[in-house]
Amino acid sequence: MTKVDIAVVGAGLTGSLLACFLARRGHQVSLYERRPDPRVGDGERGRSINLALSERGLDALRRIGLEQQVMADALPMRGRMIHPVAGPRDFQPYSRDGDKAINSISRGALNNALIDAAEAADGVTLHFGHRLTGLDPVTGELRFETSAGTVGVSASVVLGADGAGSATRAQLVAAGVIREDVEFLDHGYKELTISAVDGAFALDPEALHIWPRGNAMMIALPNPDRSFTCTLFWPYRGPSGFASLDTPAAVKEHFEARYPDLPPLSPGLVEDYLGNPVGRLGTVRCDTWHVPGGRTALIGDAAHAIVPFYGQGANCAFEDVVELDRCLTETAGTWELALPRYEKRRKDNADAIARMALENFVEMRDKVASPVFTFTRKTELALQKALPGVWASRYELVSFSTKPYARVERRAKHQWRFLAGAATVAGIAAAIGLRRVGFQGAPPAVSTRR
Repeated sequence: MTKVDIAVVGAGLTGSLLACFLARRGHQVSLYERRPDPRVGDGERGRSINLALSERGLDALRRIGLEQQVMADALPMRGRMIHPVAGPRDFQPYSRDGDKAINSISRGALNNALIDAAEAADGVTLHFGHRLTGLDPVTGELRFETSAGTVGVSASVVLGADGAGSATRAQLVAAGVIREDVEFLDHGYKELTISAVDGAFALDPEALHIWPRGNAMMIALPNPDRSFTCTLFWPYRGPSGFASLDTPAAVKEHFEARYPDLPPLSPGLVEDYLGNPVGRLGTVRCDTWHVPGGRTALIGDAAHAIVPFYGQGANCAFEDVVELDRCLTETAGTWELALPRYEKRRKDNADAIARMALENFVEMRDKVASPVFTFTRKTELALQKALPGVWASRYELVSFSTKPYARVERRAKHQWRFLAGAATVAGIAAAIGLRRVGFQGAPPAVSTRR
């Protein structure tokens, strides 16, 4: 297997994990990041979005020996806790036995752990404060702007792992070798905080809390310090939109009316709301992820960013890294063969989870509080218990397995079509039975003719 020098652009979650995997293969890896070292300082305020780490992400961490370290600070969430405007809360377990959980973890803490692991790996060099401003996808020449001026480097392979707003992807689009489609929602996100109360969690720490409000919602995930990170997913405009709530009085009035249990738990609510930025939410799709020749490719959000409503953004990106590593093994490290194979295996799956994430947004904000959804969910859990190994919910397959997303999407559709068909047949059979009973059991007609 030929050892090559590789430039990984982006030292976020995907890039740092990728550097660890590549270093295991003996490659020389230069990891470039536009930000300063995130392990120093407080990071970007209000833009963390806690992660829901599940089996796909854990599988990747397990392969490089980081699972136990990362999970030491993770908090398991075994279901959704629905907060209505009025009335009791409703806990909806994720799995049929309530024993499976997704894991709340700080994006920053996970990123720092992965950067530490990359830094400790033989052959990895970290370069912070390097903003990509130029890339030749054919020669592998890169140009970065730094505090000391422009820096030019070259690499045998360039992998763009620099997130949804990827500078690498922008360079490839400008060069005409990749076409992109970026579809933004008319919703954004903003973070708030629920602090610990007398050193204890203010809400159930084993649940992902959801405040569904039709066209808007809020979620809250627990933190090790017993606080909760809350994220508002609201439209930009309209009576419940970010643009409409721009004064302390308007913010206070809106939360008291629509999220009445939150103000008592968050004394700094108004200040956080007015001070924290609004982030954008969107889906990125590219016609291809690699440049023929085996020199340049995109991975993770740089290739296929998705909205966060299935908690699969990082999990999906980590699966990309595992698949690329697998393809390199299968092709004896031949990048010209490994990159197109990696794309072929992952693209349909990335498209599938992008669709499912958008569908889950509608479910979380509109449906989870409805009696119909609750009945459907209970029916699904009952079927899982009655038919283990035969029936499995889409959520369980996405979150608690490594089955390909596209296969999960197809299976879920087939299951519900079968159930709908069975219900139709049962209804017809019941109707026929009733008609037969009615015909056979009716008394003979009495003629009134004379």
